[in-house]
Amino acid sequence: MSFRRRVWAAVCSAATLCLCCLYVPGSARADDVDDPRIMLFSGRDIWRNGAFAHGGFIVAPSGFDQDGLLLKIMFSGGLYRYHAQNLGERVVGAEWLTQVLPGWRIKRGDAEFKVFMGPEVQNHYLRPDDSANRLRGYSYGLRVAAEAWYEPNAAMMIAADVSLSSIATSNSARIAYGWRVLEEMLGGIYIGPEVQYFGSGGYRHGRLGMHITSMKTEDTEWSAAAGWARDSTGRSSPYVRLSILTRR
Repeated sequence: MSFRRRVWAAVCSAATLCLCCLYVPGSARADDVDDPRIMLFSGRDIWRNGAFAHGGFIVAPSGFDQDGLLLKIMFSGGLYRYHAQNLGERVVGAEWLTQVLPGWRIKRGDAEFKVFMGPEVQNHYLRPDDSANRLRGYSYGLRVAAEAWYEPNAAMMIAADVSLSSIATSNSARIAYGWRVLEEMLGGIYIGPEVQYFGSGGYRHGRLGMHITSMKTEDTEWSAAAGWARDSTGRSSPYVRLSILTRR
């Protein structure tokens, strides 16, 4: 069996495990109907030189209110462009990404932590082809990620996440701070500043903006952010991000 097929077999096996985790005996559900076990999520991200979308789900067999195992499946894709100095022209790229990340959730008081680690598959198509770009064609690797949420008091929140892949040392990080406002009108939402960073194979991208988190409509929760982005090639523009999640 080829290396590519072995990687896809591992991804499919993890996905099968996820589907098995979706089944929880009826008696267990009856005992704790208020603790959801599946989280569906989706997001959009756009700036001057790229537009991306992602979606997926997280399964928590013991529920999201308990410490325990998690399984995160995420798919994403998008279009981007950059100027290739070796070619002397602009390159347009399209990417597809799949992650299968087993993980663990820990909650202590008002702090919550999640850690993930698992296989990742990326595919980048470049036009014209840029042989100097490490992210081209299919790539297989391992991704490690962590997320944290902390509420120092009823009116404040701090959120942070970090992610690192073995594929072209792709990495990202974000930290956000928020104050709770509009308690009576919208049930309370968090508004505050955020700082975000992306990097891979000699490329750097930084952002500074404002976020709105935990806007709720029935079973759906919305988050949004906007600000200014600048990368290591000197390109800069506004950015906008929108995220949606629901628990079941």
